[in-house]
Amino acid sequence: MTTTDASHAPPSARPKYLVEEQNRALCSLFGRPRTVLDVGCGIGLNGAAAKRTGARVTGIEIVPASIERAKKVLDEVVVADIEREASLRAALGDRKFDLLLLADVLEHTTDPRAVLERLAPYLEEDGQVLISLPNVAAWPVRFGLLAGNFEYTSSGILDDTHLRFFTRESAIAMVESAGLEVLRVEQNPMLVRGAKGLIEKALLLRGDAVDPTALGSSLPYKAYQAFVRPAEDLLANRAPGLFAFQNVILARKPPRRRPMSLTVGMLTMDEEESVAAMIGEIRKVAPDAKILCVDSSTKDRTAEIAQSLGARVLRQVPPRGHGPAMELLMYTAAQQSEMLIYLDCDFTYPADNIPAIRRMIEQEGVDLVNCARTRTKPEAMPLPNFLANRGFAAMAHALHGVPTCDVHSGMRGYRSGMIRAFDFDGEGDALPIDTLLYPAKCGYHVVETAIPYNERVGTSKLRKLAGTVWTMIRLGRALPVGQRRGERFEVR
Repeated sequence: MTTTDASHAPPSARPKYLVEEQNRALCSLFGRPRTVLDVGCGIGLNGAAAKRTGARVTGIEIVPASIERAKKVLDEVVVADIEREASLRAALGDRKFDLLLLADVLEHTTDPRAVLERLAPYLEEDGQVLISLPNVAAWPVRFGLLAGNFEYTSSGILDDTHLRFFTRESAIAMVESAGLEVLRVEQNPMLVRGAKGLIEKALLLRGDAVDPTALGSSLPYKAYQAFVRPAEDLLANRAPGLFAFQNVILARKPPRRRPMSLTVGMLTMDEEESVAAMIGEIRKVAPDAKILCVDSSTKDRTAEIAQSLGARVLRQVPPRGHGPAMELLMYTAAQQSEMLIYLDCDFTYPADNIPAIRRMIEQEGVDLVNCARTRTKPEAMPLPNFLANRGFAAMAHALHGVPTCDVHSGMRGYRSGMIRAFDFDGEGDALPIDTLLYPAKCGYHVVETAIPYNERVGTSKLRKLAGTVWTMIRLGRALPVGQRRGERFEVR
């Protein structure tokens, strides 16, 4: 796009939108997908943010000037009419994507539900959809109606190219009617944004160059995002129907029964005396599984033994701790298989639980299986450890509404699509707090099932003080994530 002096450019030469910005709520929900289809990508602002997560991003666009800009920041841009199935098929063929982005697109279409249904075949199994829709019930529109006004504008909620209008509830209903399962609903706030028209007029009067991203990169805008936006978010969270500018919906294809590829993962550190036997136990109950080890030591032959038995070994040397090792294990497994089951390499968790965990995820649509050791006190667990674990679980229940009894279990099963839906930060200890509470608070189906806990082979690597401190930190940091909920947390 060539820039012109906006004050002297004829209306036909001016861009449709004087201000374009990343959709902050939408971008916060990307997780770590492998592939993204950005539908109606515009100049590529949201797709570029998705690309920074490590994803390969393909954009769909029909406006020539936007296509040229988007090609500079996305991996690929194709031309297609999303309201015509033949056009989509010609552009995409039989490709599938982990994540579909529809940022302020559906309101421009004659039949939004049909568009979603038309795009669904391009989703991977367990694939997710992020949809942003303007909120027609926002306070400026309500006040306008009270005054008898409902006037279209060049941009915003009453954009003159919008064909359909949605409240929060009708947007959710439309997405569900397309056969998708809604997991989360977030919003971008509508407070300072109410003055957007005045800001655009000021830009035109000043004769600023027509660069729609200029305001977003300015110091005042960055200061607004840092200091004002958090307060707006708090208010919008309290009353989204009134104070949301856009409702952002995270939905997915409902899980279906099917055989799934499996990775069994272990974190290893000086496990020479147990690793061969553990791999043997895993092979007995899951002969088709890939085995993945993240090893954090060079003091013994753990890595060499595991590799000789067909396991894939990733080295974390020098050691960075449990959290980074677990982060590496989870996202590597999510790249290569549809399911991850991990357990410790010291025989404390019985490998013969693997088939039951796998069955729940494959046949029952469960997203996460948490194997709880502490429903009653195990003989193999010292009393102080048991009391500490139950205390942490009680805090998780009180703070987050998740009725778990074991937040630090070392054996869990995960649907890989769910792992990719989050951007877990492994820095520090106690990552299992996040990888349990985040899904439970964000609409995923979590099952907690009791298992035995056995005497370990080898010595414990538990860092009690660091683990306690990080547990408290992560319990606090999880408060803004999702909602205080536990309705899809099932105890068996």
